[in-house]
Amino acid sequence: MPNTKHNRLVASTIAVVLGATSLVACGSSDDDKSESQSGPATLTFWTWAPGMDKVVDLWNKGPGKKQQITVTVKKQASGDTLVTKILTAHKAKKAPDLVQAEYQALPTLVSNDALADIAAESKEAKTKFADGVWQQTTLGTDAVYAIPQDIGPMMFYYRADLFKKYGLTVPATWEQFAETARALKKKAPDKALTTFSANDSGLFAGLAQQAGAKWWTTSGDKWKVGIDDAATQKVADFWGGLVKEGAIDNQPMYQPAWNKALNTGKQIAWVSAVWAPGTLTTAAPQTAGKWAMAPLPQWSAGENVTGSWGGSSTAVTTDSPHKAAAAKFAAWLNTDPQAVAALAKESGIYPASTSAQSGDAFAQPPAFFSNQPDFYTKASEIAKTTAPSAWGPNVNVAYTTFNDAFGAAAKNKSDFGAALKTMQDTTVADLKKQGFGVAQ
Repeated sequence: MPNTKHNRLVASTIAVVLGATSLVACGSSDDDKSESQSGPATLTFWTWAPGMDKVVDLWNKGPGKKQQITVTVKKQASGDTLVTKILTAHKAKKAPDLVQAEYQALPTLVSNDALADIAAESKEAKTKFADGVWQQTTLGTDAVYAIPQDIGPMMFYYRADLFKKYGLTVPATWEQFAETARALKKKAPDKALTTFSANDSGLFAGLAQQAGAKWWTTSGDKWKVGIDDAATQKVADFWGGLVKEGAIDNQPMYQPAWNKALNTGKQIAWVSAVWAPGTLTTAAPQTAGKWAMAPLPQWSAGENVTGSWGGSSTAVTTDSPHKAAAAKFAAWLNTDPQAVAALAKESGIYPASTSAQSGDAFAQPPAFFSNQPDFYTKASEIAKTTAPSAWGPNVNVAYTTFNDAFGAAAKNKSDFGAALKTMQDTTVADLKKQGFGVAQ
């Protein structure tokens, strides 16, 4: 566990709220600038993305060869497992040069002084990304802790054939979404528009993000937790109300029963992200060509904003003796047209780079959505509307608590507001236990 003094220093300087203007960057002192970049550099990259070795080969045989910068891929597990491994290695000053990190993990890594500020090396890269996406790697400050790699803008997926059959209109607002759910229940009691699932906290976080939630912010030298803020309460009450009245299902996603519901048309819509076609391909193979994608419903008519569910970045660690070289590779990996095209092909990602989203790799729709030729054109437009996020140093605790508290609430059709308060209180208690200053 990091020492309390350092935690409080970082908390006072990482302003997660947009508009913050300064940061005492971790691991980016003048000493870092003295690193020798003359001569060969061999870098190690920890990543879980499939096919990354093939993408890195392009670097090693091209730009890397010219610059004498060689990158070696070391496949890792993802999620909390990788974060823990990085922090353990960093404690021994043996972290790799580069790491793939989910956006919500960045504050944890930064608060432990594990990631270097690469702002000086990434000035040109900034223009390649939407503001809401870039903000996730800066934590709303002048520092840059990673280069965006892939993103998961959220969208609304629905069975076009069944919407037509039951005379349903694609909802433009969440109020219309609720009305559509009720209308379907009246016409086909055995079917449900969708389900509220409590086994993937990222979905709920993305919905709260769209509503304007700021789960972690700073106040002076303290963290402030707003998981139960007005925006999130609105989201919790909305979904809790639909579950309680039986307008939608309350079963978790990714289970055999959920797959069957999608495959047989018992569930006819899904609030998901740009990667959904891949999931539907395996979960509901019999429904290929019957789905369509639309923007996420809005809280107010005329708004145009989406949340984010998933996504990761490429970061340089403070332990790397070749930070500038590592930053060059990170920028190339996520902005170079050839590199990003290879990432899309080999790793199956949806790139964060805005120009790559309209590249050849996305000229055709996913095979599962062959009936919607403009799938990726729409996806690119939606991605640009991604709301800014506000992550903190103990996202893992908040997410675990969500799974437990909301899981019970969804199953029992009980108060989602109480579950949200449990999530808030547990997250605050954990921050205090770790030694962070917490503002009430």
